Amino acid sequence: MNQPAENASAGAQPKVSLAQSSPTVGTFRERDGALEWSGRQETLRIEPWGPDAVRVRARLGGPVLDGLPGALLDEPPATGSTVKIEDGTGQVTVGGLTVEVSAEGLVRFLRTDDRSEVLAEERAHFWWPGSRLYTAVGNGHHRLEQRFAAYEGERLFGLGQHQHGRLDQKGLVLDLVQRNAEVSIPVLVSSRGYTLLWNNPAIGRVELAGNGTRWVADSARQLDYWITVGTPADGQRNYSAVSGRSPMLPEWAAGFWQCKLRYRTQDELLAVAREYKRRGLPLSAIVCDFFHWTHLGDWKFDLAEWPDPAAMVRELDELGVKLVVSVWPSVSPLSENHPVMEQRGYFIGTQYGPMAHADWPDKGVASTVQVAFYDATNPEAREFVWSKVKENYLDPYGITAFWLDACEPELKPGFQENLRYWTGPGLEVGNSYPAENSRTFYEGLRAHGDEEIVTLNRSAWAGSQRYGAAVWSGDVPTDFAALRRQIAAGLNTALSGIPWWNTDIGGFHGGNPDDPAYREVMVRWFQFGALSPLMRLHGFRDPGMPLGPDMTGGPNEVWSYGTEAGAILERYLRLRERLKPYVLKVMREAHEQGLPVLRPLFLEFPEDQASWAVDDAYLFGRDLLVAPVLTAGATARTAYLPAGAWWTDAWTGESYEGGTAVTVDAPLDRIPLFLRDGARLPVRE
Repeated sequence: MNQPAENASAGAQPKVSLAQSSPTVGTFRERDGALEWSGRQETLRIEPWGPDAVRVRARLGGPVLDGLPGALLDEPPATGSTVKIEDGTGQVTVGGLTVEVSAEGLVRFLRTDDRSEVLAEERAHFWWPGSRLYTAVGNGHHRLEQRFAAYEGERLFGLGQHQHGRLDQKGLVLDLVQRNAEVSIPVLVSSRGYTLLWNNPAIGRVELAGNGTRWVADSARQLDYWITVGTPADGQRNYSAVSGRSPMLPEWAAGFWQCKLRYRTQDELLAVAREYKRRGLPLSAIVCDFFHWTHLGDWKFDLAEWPDPAAMVRELDELGVKLVVSVWPSVSPLSENHPVMEQRGYFIGTQYGPMAHADWPDKGVASTVQVAFYDATNPEAREFVWSKVKENYLDPYGITAFWLDACEPELKPGFQENLRYWTGPGLEVGNSYPAENSRTFYEGLRAHGDEEIVTLNRSAWAGSQRYGAAVWSGDVPTDFAALRRQIAAGLNTALSGIPWWNTDIGGFHGGNPDDPAYREVMVRWFQFGALSPLMRLHGFRDPGMPLGPDMTGGPNEVWSYGTEAGAILERYLRLRERLKPYVLKVMREAHEQGLPVLRPLFLEFPEDQASWAVDDAYLFGRDLLVAPVLTAGATARTAYLPAGAWWTDAWTGESYEGGTAVTVDAPLDRIPLFLRDGARLPVRE
């Protein structure tokens, strides 16, 4: 992430060419391969920023600023450009993208080859306001609006993870804010052939209406967005080239993760790991959840419940199991770290009121306490938190895998306007917090010499992927409707540049392992989880307990769901294990090319118009089409197979020509899977 700076791009004075139009319109300049327009006290700068892509910045009251918080890497890939200024208009061409700016400062994005329009700014009114609106909110900040035209038949995807259940989000209004299960990543993928990043971590919203698209930042210093043209796959490659690609997923992380809310002691956790191995079941990771600490923000084991972490880690290593430890960004006033962090200014500040952001239970008190969140945008605060994690987890026990929970941050109440971060006011920079929190651990582990880095995060922002952040879909319900919504949530997260994604298999809030109806939900969700980028079983099963340091939920291991369901779960554990080489192959494509693991059908088949409407199935990598069963009692499933390929039922061997919908058997123990063009994967035992 860029650090704050007030340096304007006009600092140096390169060779400049000017073109004046009539007194009623703006002035064009060519500056170092970029096109600038200025008029009515506004500066607009369009510069090449990677293959077939440009970055657009606009500011009222002076030249555009460098160094503001954003998702783009500091230096874009070297890209040639051509700038023309003639007849009162400006034009910049970067490969397949040409940008035209009118004398009045209106911007159009065109395909270079045929000059067809992919996106254009649109005025809100013929007189005022224009396509870009700045409403002063004080101290050089504005409420910003950026308007674009709407197009008949356009489909819009991405924008992070939401629980509305829609893959195509045309017609929706979405808040740009981080919340549990709602992950704001402002990357928009269009069926018209462009991918756009709203490069602004401000709190706001995006309106994908029938009469126009409008991006809103509640308070920021300038407009900033990036756009590229091409197929959705081209967009993923180009976007990841300028925002950073994920590291290579560690081999252990491609296996099965066991988790529940929560294992309360070292003995409980080890008993579960031992039982998996006794039963001969694959297990790659097990999670030590919250309240394992002495106090929230101490970032260390409570030795009364975890008396010998070193012995625990040694035994897990011998079993081939990775220990993942929950680390929260919040600090209790009872923590030994609270006084020094408050004194040094390492907490998120507040404009009004005390330095507290939420209430939360802690050990040693009968009621909740007012906790503060460390300021992950402050490099010194990141270094301090990492020093404690290193001192208490890494150095003594060799723990290198962390679960970064509540990293939105989980404010109560969620008044971002009251917050003051190191990089700026809460309204201006609040959405970047989860990315900066994952950066704490990524940079700390890299400095320690670790190369295999993955953290499990409840929230993310654009660029989180370059810090090894895996995202899960938060605290979701435990029914078929919730399972259905996760398909769109995962696919849109994938299109937002995050290749590592998963859900709490079975959902989070409740679920009775003895209930036959819930067992069916678990089986179908487990099948989906086995064909997700990460496979992790988690949840707060019935009977639960009130929130507090002593809490735990019901059993949540594969043998907890009865003989019939348990046998099916074991079958899919082994399927995941057989598919690990393929999973790692697809993960390498994400690492090297920026292509997602979960792929909507149109990513591989953009010419097949029917594939753009499929929101209940997906491709896992290039070769495997997955059609999860999403309704209770179903024993058959109809799935659309994209045109342009032959498809083979991975269970029966029957082949189908693409471009048709087929109905196949889907008894409880089978998730429909189809192999592309003769691909050979070890689906059947």
